Amino acid sequence: MEVHDAVVIGAGPAGLTAAIYLARFRRRVLVLGDIPSRASWIPESHNTPGFPHGVGGTELLARLTAQAREFGVEIREARVEGLALAREGFEVSGRNVGLKASTVLLATGVIDRMPDLPGIEAAVRRSLVRMCPICDAYEATDKRIAVLGDGGLAEREAAFLRAYSDDLTVIGTGEGALSFIGDTVEWRGSGDEAPRAFDHLYLALGCEPQSALAAACGARRDDDGNLLVDAHQMTSVDGLYAAGDVVRGLNQIAVATGQAAVAATAIHNRLRTAAEHLRQARG
Repeated sequence: MEVHDAVVIGAGPAGLTAAIYLARFRRRVLVLGDIPSRASWIPESHNTPGFPHGVGGTELLARLTAQAREFGVEIREARVEGLALAREGFEVSGRNVGLKASTVLLATGVIDRMPDLPGIEAAVRRSLVRMCPICDAYEATDKRIAVLGDGGLAEREAAFLRAYSDDLTVIGTGEGALSFIGDTVEWRGSGDEAPRAFDHLYLALGCEPQSALAAACGARRDDDGNLLVDAHQMTSVDGLYAAGDVVRGLNQIAVATGQAAVAATAIHNRLRTAAEHLRQARG
C-alpha cells in the first residue's frame, strides 16, 4: 500500500495551496479530488489578492495546479469514500484509491444549496446569479438586486447588500416564479402583479459543509457541520487538519489559502519533529 507524508483531499484553492507549501517543504504529498472545486463557478473575482483586474475561478485553479505540479505535487482524480485512523496515521480509501498517510488535510469545501430553476448554472457563470456578497457586492453597486431565501439568513444578506444598493427586494422561496431573460432576472409574483426585472439574484439558501470524512474519524463540528480547528488548523483528531470553506469561518479564497499555509507548515513541523524523535530513539 502506498504511504505518503501527507494526503490532501480536495483540489480547490485551499488544497492546492497546502500542497504547494508541503512540496516546497520537500514532503511527499498527494492531492485527491473528484468533483470540480466550488471556485470553478466564479466568473471573475475582483477581491482575490494580486489580481487587480480580476481572475476567473477556472484560471485561478489552473495557475495553482500548474504551480503545484512545478514542485512535484501528484494530483489524482479519485473519490475518497473512507478515512480511518490507523497505526502511525490514516488509511484513505475509495474509488480508485487505497493508501496510507502520516497526516491528512481536508480541503473538501461546501456544496451550495441551489434552487430548482432552469438555466441556473449558466446564470451563475454569467454573474446573473451570485452566492457571495462579500466577494462581489461591489460590482453590484446601484444595481437592481433580489435576494432569494427565507428567515434570518436572507435578512442578514439583504442588510449587507443595502450598503451597495437601495433597489433591493427579498423574495421568499416559493413566492412567485423566477426566470432568466437576456441579461436580467425576471420575477413574476402572484396574481396580476407586473413582472419585475433585476440585474442580480443573490442566493441566501446556505450550504452543506463536506465534513463527513472527518466526522467518521471523530472530528468535532459545529451545529452547521463546519469543522472546528485549533490555531494550527488541526481538528480534534490528532494529525487531521482542515482548511478552506469546510472550516468554520469566512468562506473566502484569501482565507482558504491562508489557512492552507498555516496547516501545511504545522504538518511539516509535526513530521520533522516525529522524524527527529525517531532518530534519537534509534541512537
